Amino acid sequence: MSSTQILLLIGAYFLMLIIISHFTGKNDSNDDFFKAGKTSPWYLVAFGMVGASLSGVTFISVPGWVADSQFSYMQVVLGYLLGYLVVAFVLLPLYYRLNLTSIYEYLLERFGTVSHKTGAFFFFISRVLGAAFRLYLVAIVLQQFVFDDLGIRFEFTVIISILLIWVYTNKGGIKTIVWTDTLQTFFMILAVVLSIIFINRELDWSFGEFLASDELSEYNKFLFTDSLLDRNHFLKSFVGGMFVTICMTGLDQDMMQKNLTCKSLKDAQKNMVSFSFVLVGVTFLFMLLGALLFIFAKRNGVAIPLMDGQPKTDLLFPEIALNSGLGITLAITFMLGLIAAAYSSADSALTSLTTSFCVDFLNIGKKKEEEQKKVRKQTHIGMSVMLVMVIIAFKYILSSNVIDSLLTVAGYTYGPLLGLFAFGIFTKHQIMDKYVWLVSLMAVVLIALIANIPTEYLGGYVMGYELLPLNGLLTFIGLWLIKERKVKLD
Repeated sequence: MSSTQILLLIGAYFLMLIIISHFTGKNDSNDDFFKAGKTSPWYLVAFGMVGASLSGVTFISVPGWVADSQFSYMQVVLGYLLGYLVVAFVLLPLYYRLNLTSIYEYLLERFGTVSHKTGAFFFFISRVLGAAFRLYLVAIVLQQFVFDDLGIRFEFTVIISILLIWVYTNKGGIKTIVWTDTLQTFFMILAVVLSIIFINRELDWSFGEFLASDELSEYNKFLFTDSLLDRNHFLKSFVGGMFVTICMTGLDQDMMQKNLTCKSLKDAQKNMVSFSFVLVGVTFLFMLLGALLFIFAKRNGVAIPLMDGQPKTDLLFPEIALNSGLGITLAITFMLGLIAAAYSSADSALTSLTTSFCVDFLNIGKKKEEEQKKVRKQTHIGMSVMLVMVIIAFKYILSSNVIDSLLTVAGYTYGPLLGLFAFGIFTKHQIMDKYVWLVSLMAVVLIALIANIPTEYLGGYVMGYELLPLNGLLTFIGLWLIKERKVKLD
């Protein structure tokens, strides 16, 4: 597939998104931008959230991870399932009862201004890094397979990507995203299914023969229970996955903002439960695709693509889809899936960052009505510029597998949110609000120190996803130490 063909495909895709945004953003109101008027059908939100949760990271990085970790990621995904149930039946009732626009307003109501700002700050850092990780991955693929041939620099690729997102989210915000996410999820799942079909056909296999093959058995181990010292032990992965979901979905304005557009709590819970089971099945398809890619590469002598002189398994999927002679249909399907995967998470991240900054830091609700839209639009532009800068920086500092890096960062940045919300929900104590930022910062510093303890000092124990709940526990203990004698009365 030529660079020109890919550019035309990208142009056609974004034209569809802009058409959707034209109809959903007609009002151009803050109520639609932040809450979609609370009119979103739950099943539409549920389907769209699959794409937003998977993103470009899962689309490329999970298949590329299979050679090193086999199907161990499924242990984390099973933990996700339990985490989503906690979100549905513990956190969503709280958010709907308080009728929140930003979920961090709960911390203001429960503890005070410093807690509110601290929670919003950690979300802000988490979502900027998370969105940048996801867009970085797509940008390097577009760069390697499209823009390098045209002599266009990586920095320009990033700027164009963010600019296109800004164009179709500028007016409708979350109302537009609920609909565009649905389209993007469809393309992503279609790409995975068709990729599995086409590659199996090239290998002269039926799907059943692939599942029964000895070659798949080299990659499909997903239960790792040999030693609790190992990073990917089942218990550590499962518990870590549960807390990753509670934090990266239930305590994340990006994901919760979609849920809060549903008409009622019951609809939002139906959305969360149905979405969680669909996500497990779709992720398993990604793992199967990853194994299939490495089998195909081994049989056909396809080398792992290089980036900056180093092999990068994240690029194997695009290499096979675009350059291995499997046909134009697979190439088009892959590009549609890649673009959909990337922008289904990045567009909502940009919207949620704008929402949180306006509500949590700028107190937009207290401004004059005629100023509110202007503030929102200026903030939207500012968030776009910031994402551009962070993504470009990643090119020079990021070296490991992207999804592994994403989940590692989550252990540092979401821990204080976990501790704050847990203390607020499960105790009735008030705290000395002015010290909350210090407690949160100290918890992150301690986790960073713990994570960097040499394994030989821990008897060979390797830290993994358990850093996130441990971070939350340290924050909880710190909050307990600064609690006041009086309690929060119902």
